[in-house]
Amino acid sequence: MPRETWVLFRHGLSVTLRQKVGIAFGAIQPLLFLVLFGPIFATFGTWETLVPGLILQLGLLSTGMAGFGVVFDKRMGVLERLRVTPASRLALLLGRVLNNVVTLVLQTALLLAVAFALGLRAPAAGLAAGFVLVVVLGASLAALSYAIALTIDENLFAPVMSTAVMPLILLSGALLPMSMAPGWLDGLSYLSPFRYVLEALRDLFAGRYATGTVATGVAVTVVFTAISLTIGTRVFNREQE
Repeated sequence: MPRETWVLFRHGLSVTLRQKVGIAFGAIQPLLFLVLFGPIFATFGTWETLVPGLILQLGLLSTGMAGFGVVFDKRMGVLERLRVTPASRLALLLGRVLNNVVTLVLQTALLLAVAFALGLRAPAAGLAAGFVLVVVLGASLAALSYAIALTIDENLFAPVMSTAVMPLILLSGALLPMSMAPGWLDGLSYLSPFRYVLEALRDLFAGRYATGTVATGVAVTVVFTAISLTIGTRVFNREQE
């Protein structure tokens, strides 16, 4: 299976890297928030608070929408052809997911480069740990996105995901900390796993590593990833039978 995954990943990555404009364009919304909203936010907050929120927003928009690839493959008959290959279903999923994760890493690096130019001063250890957390979260979001794309009507994927992503971004506290929200909205946000991940990222970017917030964020990410990969694998198995 590792070899099958590598072959599928390498093929997908070669296609992705030929679309450099597409990679940059996928990060355009968080970049616009960073450039246009960042200087305003910095007057009452910090870059170390804002940038992790924009990274989470990028993850939800980039890997959260990864299912579009399956929608197109389904329409073009690619999934039908994959059914007769000897590749395992898990390899088919992981090859795609790893490609999405690399794209997210490149987009995150671009976002961080601009953020540092504007004033972000996060420690190297915090950035490295945050990157690992983002990679794991991105893998889980991509797998879940593929599962959703294969489960619902292909014409509904775009409106359903577009409608779901924005509330998830807002409830995570990506744009403004939820401590500033009304009590009922703050309480509702605790139902979202992305709040815990974001709070962990903010601690890491602030140089706080051995905290309960970081431990909770890591635990939630691991559980969310295990659930997402399980769901994604089962759906891929069902669709390829």
